[in-house]
This record gives sequence, C-alpha cells and structure tokens, in this order.
Amino acid sequence: MFFLDKLVIAAVSPLGTALGLAALALWLAGRQRRSGAWRLGALALAWLALWSLPVASHGLRGWLEADHRPQPLSALPKAQAMVVLGGTLRPPGPDGSPANLGEAVDRLWLAAQLYHAGKAPLVLLSGGSSPQHSSAPEAQAMQAVLASLGVPLAAMVLEERSRNTRENARFSAAVLLPQGRARVLLVTSALHMPRAVALFEAQGFAVLPAATDHTGRSPPGALGWLPDAGALEGSGSALKELVARWAGR
Repeated sequence: MFFLDKLVIAAVSPLGTALGLAALALWLAGRQRRSGAWRLGALALAWLALWSLPVASHGLRGWLEADHRPQPLSALPKAQAMVVLGGTLRPPGPDGSPANLGEAVDRLWLAAQLYHAGKAPLVLLSGGSSPQHSSAPEAQAMQAVLASLGVPLAAMVLEERSRNTRENARFSAAVLLPQGRARVLLVTSALHMPRAVALFEAQGFAVLPAATDHTGRSPPGALGWLPDAGALEGSGSALKELVARWAGR
C-alpha cells in the first residue's frame, strides 16, 4: 500500500503526467499515428510548462491554503495534546549520514513555540521510517530538534510507525484517545492541513488546526512568468493534495 501511494503521487505530479503523455505520444508515433503523437507531445510540454510557472503554482497553493492562513499564537486555543506530523526532516541514513532538515521543518519551530506558550502539555511526534532510507524513525530526529529548542523530553511522546497521513491519524489515536486526549492541536503544513484534519476527525479527534509552512506566495512582476524548478515541485505537492482529498471523499 505504501508503494502504491508513492506510485500514484508520482503519476499525478506534473512531471509524471507529462512523462506519461510523452510515452503515449512515442507509442502513437511508432504506430504511424503522427498526428495524435504530435498533439499528445504538445499537450505534455504545455502541461509541464504551465505548472513550472510560479504564477500558476503559487496560485493553486494559495487557493488550497486559503482556509488556514497564518495566525498569531495568541489566537490559537489550548488543547489536551499537540500532534506534530512528520515530513519535517530526513532521518539519519543507514550509511551513517546525519539527519537533514527539510522545508517543512517550520512544523517543529511552531510546535516549540506552542509548547512554550502553554498551549498543550504533551507533544506527540508522529513519523516512522523506511529501513531502506533511514536508520531510525523520523519521530526520534524530530524529538532531538525539539529538545534543542527547549521542549523537555518528558513532554514528548513518539509515534514511530506511521509512513503516511492516514497512519499518522490511526496510530496517534491509538496513543492519545485511551488517555482521554481527544482535543488536539494539529501541527502540519497549511497545504496538508485540510486532508490531515479530515483523517484525524475520522479517528475521533476534536482537531484544532495549527498550520504553518505557507507556500502560496507568488513572486511579483515578470519573475512569476519564468519557469522555475521549485514552482514545479510545489505544483506537484498541490496536485497530490487535490487528488488525495478527492480519493478520501
């Protein structure tokens, strides 16, 4: 199931879709259907070009993040626990390489701020690992970062089995709900928040969203119309969320 999830994510990304269309165009060309091959080839190029433009990529991400805009700590309520979702960093590798912070490390920074502001007495860190790519669960590396930001070890609980958002919700429920901790601050990226909230609520949580890592900010002027690899990557994340929400419904 984990591999299937990754395969679908790759297929719905702009790059994966464009490569699929290009492969189909080559197949048509090999069967002497050159008119159809040219059309599919042009469509693949146009699709890839569209989502590599910052104006398109940031526009889509901004639309998806609209319900979870940045808000001050004082506006966030208190909860019985806080759940911080993985995807924040790459755990230490099996070859001995150290942990590497990712773009979503904002989740850990916000979690530390929320804890020090007294918003939740317990922090559950939800993130597993793939033995082929890491030597320890991500939750352990997340714990080390939060400890360096002043969060005491006694206030942190590790959930080390999950490898996707669905498992984040299920395994977090197994830890927190038997303790009577159903009211939780959920910390994740704004783009990811709507899907995460739905999955956690389905497990019986009363979710208080604490979104961070907002990415829907398009460069001004002509720069927004220049193709950019970062914009293409962001478009892939946004389209993944759209497809995942549709599949969840």
